[in-house]
Amino acid sequence: MTPRIHLHPEVAQQLQQGGPVVALESTIIAHGMPYPQNVQTAREVEAIVRENGAVPATIAILDGKIQVGLDQRQLESLGNTPGVWKVSLRDLPFVVSEKLNGATTVAATMHIAHLAGIRVFVTGGIGGVHRGAETSMDISADLTEMGRTSVAVVAAGVKSILDIGLTLEYLETLGVPVVTFGSEEFPSFYSRGSGFQSPLRLDSPDAIARFLRAKWDLELNGSALIANPIPSEQEFPFAEMEQHIRAALDAAERQSIRGKSTTPFLLKYIADATGGDSLASNIALVKNNAALGARIATAFSSL
Repeated sequence: MTPRIHLHPEVAQQLQQGGPVVALESTIIAHGMPYPQNVQTAREVEAIVRENGAVPATIAILDGKIQVGLDQRQLESLGNTPGVWKVSLRDLPFVVSEKLNGATTVAATMHIAHLAGIRVFVTGGIGGVHRGAETSMDISADLTEMGRTSVAVVAAGVKSILDIGLTLEYLETLGVPVVTFGSEEFPSFYSRGSGFQSPLRLDSPDAIARFLRAKWDLELNGSALIANPIPSEQEFPFAEMEQHIRAALDAAERQSIRGKSTTPFLLKYIADATGGDSLASNIALVKNNAALGARIATAFSSL
């Protein structure tokens, strides 16, 4: 492991003992939710991971140091400090070498988790192929990293602001298995359904852990997407959400929002348009993913 990575003592001890650890991203803290909901949610997500038998390892970059596992002071600082970089793979060496503060995306968190020896990573939803990518060529680095890094990603599917169908096609091209937990239909982040059938279905954390073990034993490197539908009582109706997404995309186009600013802009626009209901769904799905991810990590560590 690179000496640039600093493990929280609890995380280091758990990894040394071969116990379950769950990696958590930090973009959702610095860029995905407003303060103080972001810090409160981060703390609650970590507590859920513990309640389900694993040790949480929130990953971020503080003063150029890659931290795997944050204490309470670091969480608070990350969620309440302006100018925190949104760090994907291309940004990682710059933020480290310039000793900046950064919140890691799915791709960067996966890469760091792999270096630290963590096999299961929990997020809200992954990035993917953006709508209109046939002209913009806007495809998230999350997918590239999933094609080469052997860390399982537990998410509520693909962010629904993206082109879900093309993202599933791209994952197939990369050889990344897509498994939906307990459902035949692939979820769409805020909603349990998307109109797309899931390529695979498994119904228990033990079954998912055995699947991951078989994949990597066969030297099939790369990730697996474990799609975990949001609980039905907390989902947002798919058709209604699609209307908000189209309005948000139109607003982004009018304001010439591009690149890494796009997703935070769209999520905030939708949260405002729904009176905060989409933010409540976002928080609910992250917590739901944390519980499943911890159970998978626990089952995997026992194999």
